[in-house]
Amino acid sequence: MIKTIAILALPGVQMLDVSGPLDVFAQANADAGRELYALRVVGYEPGPIRCSSGARLLPDLIVGEPLPRLDTLLVAGTPHASRTVLSTSALQWIRDTAKGAKRYGSVCTGAFVLASAGLLDGKRVTTHWNAAGDLRHAYPRVTVEEDALHVRDGKVRTSAGVTAGLDLALSMVEEDLGREAAAGVAAQLVMFFKRPGGQLQFSRKGQAGPVGRSVLQEVQRWVAANPGLPLSVEALAGHAGLSPRHFARLFHAEVGITPAAWVEMTRISAARALLEAGAATPKQVAAQCGFANVDTLRRAFVKHVGVSPAVYLRHHGGGQA
Repeated sequence: MIKTIAILALPGVQMLDVSGPLDVFAQANADAGRELYALRVVGYEPGPIRCSSGARLLPDLIVGEPLPRLDTLLVAGTPHASRTVLSTSALQWIRDTAKGAKRYGSVCTGAFVLASAGLLDGKRVTTHWNAAGDLRHAYPRVTVEEDALHVRDGKVRTSAGVTAGLDLALSMVEEDLGREAAAGVAAQLVMFFKRPGGQLQFSRKGQAGPVGRSVLQEVQRWVAANPGLPLSVEALAGHAGLSPRHFARLFHAEVGITPAAWVEMTRISAARALLEAGAATPKQVAAQCGFANVDTLRRAFVKHVGVSPAVYLRHHGGGQA
């Protein structure tokens, strides 16, 4: 039977959240030489859908209109999804459509729409790394897996940011048609069949500017400029001219984490920059960023980034390993 895939695209949608998954399913059709998937774009209101890039999409139907027997409903993300408020009737249409489908899910921040409709309560999901905290805070009954590229939980399928929508769609092709068919689609689209690591390797958390009162900001700048120095609490407190106990308490209160945790995150940021430049091996990076040895770097790197320094260098740096 032909499987109908519908993607809800709200105003301001990121085009790749729509076109990426559609192209994966379309390639499965092309590889099979027949229509396995019928693809539909659903708009929120009549007329073209203006994307975040300014381009416009023409929807096949509008929220509230009846859909044919639906296999999958996906909600695409928008940059402002966490602040989007949909009408009561639209939310009811999403609930009814999702519950009548074989599976439903979201790409990137589309998870906020499903959560606002009550469709993610008690479920494990993912979303863009930069929106994961907001989703967790706004919907405490939803379990957010911040590092995952995509998550399957019962009928629910969710993906991380933007390009991870392709990974999600490919996983559904594998689910429907088998590993060989999905691998063929990946080959034609020149994408990973199983992308290494999770999405934290793309995260820029921990790289924000200094925060807190001026004395703490000065310490943060000093650490960022000198990650290879011995950076104990005593050393940081001495640089600030405070007692270690008072400094640690003040730092945690104003920055939100302990000095040791902040130093580790800063050292990881420095290590990532060196690896991305491709001019140093993991062993050299460990020495330059204040890690005792390359094994210590590896453990901290995997904890914060989700992949080893060698894998990160291979995929994000100058190709050395």
